[in-house]
Amino acid sequence: MQTQWPHLLWIARHGQSAGNVARDAAEAAGHVWINVEFRDIDTPLSELGVEQAVALGRWFRDLPVEERPQVVLASPYVRARETARLLMEAADLREHRDVRLRLDERLREKEFGILDRLTKHGIREKFPELSEQRTHVGKFYFRPPGGESWCDVILRLRSLTEMVTREHAGERVLVIAHQVIVNCMRYLLENLDEAKILAIDKLGDVPNCGVTSYRLDRGANALVPDLVNFIAPLIEAGAPVTSAPDPQSAPKP
Repeated sequence: MQTQWPHLLWIARHGQSAGNVARDAAEAAGHVWINVEFRDIDTPLSELGVEQAVALGRWFRDLPVEERPQVVLASPYVRARETARLLMEAADLREHRDVRLRLDERLREKEFGILDRLTKHGIREKFPELSEQRTHVGKFYFRPPGGESWCDVILRLRSLTEMVTREHAGERVLVIAHQVIVNCMRYLLENLDEAKILAIDKLGDVPNCGVTSYRLDRGANALVPDLVNFIAPLIEAGAPVTSAPDPQSAPKP
């Protein structure tokens, strides 16, 4: 059976979160722990994150009607849900009854297990053997105790992708999630391997509210990359561009 892809698929990272801000401060101070009062699931957007989400929403509002999202899929984490809500309001998508918002736990952030809330320095100090193992194995396959590897994330995203092709074929779908999700979706959609996706990851963090998109090539019945980490809507709106990893992210090799 031939796969039926969406007509357009956008994948966006959430706006800057309070956790991003706390992580930057902890790393700069050389602390072991990142001082966040919320569970990762409950971490809200920062004021700048709100501004970024609204700016991206206004960009979608200014697209031709036939190019705007029909379906919004979002991670259930607060920072992604808030980004989706603010974006949809700014884009006037809520005025159209055919625009659906679906929260899907398969889009949640990568789970960091025992390394949760630790800075780079903290990981090396508290779990030197795990730090060495991760360096040896590489982030694609390394699974911290109680957490996930990139492969684990990709496994759940395979299921999500199958659902998208089954339920949203020919539609315009916007996904709002997290940095690792963006990269792992690229791995799947662009048929990449470990070396290629880690090379992309090493180039830099995914910008908050940056957009990567794919457009259906009907002749080939395949999604073709269109935009990659597109940040023009933020620049045009005067919203500062940020790209810090989420506070639970383990350090890059």
